[in-house]
Amino acid sequence: MADASGFGLVQAVVLLGAATVAVPLFRRLGLGSVLGYLAGGLAVGPFGIGLIDDPETLLHTAELGVVLFLFIIGLEMR
Repeated sequence: MADASGFGLVQAVVLLGAATVAVPLFRRLGLGSVLGYLAGGLAVGPFGIGLIDDPETLLHTAELGVVLFLFIIGLEMR
């Protein structure tokens, strides 16, 4: 599913789909959106359903997610 550069379009759609399902569910349960993102990633990762086999291909996407998370935290600070 991944092309020669590593991360494929299908894997990106799978991650976005997992986040779209998990985050509203976790927010409705009162657990927060960050736990929803974590649960969605665990569900489709190699230790869950296994839709994404190689965790090394997700490294750059995960780093971008951490940078964006830190940016949001910085916006909320005074």
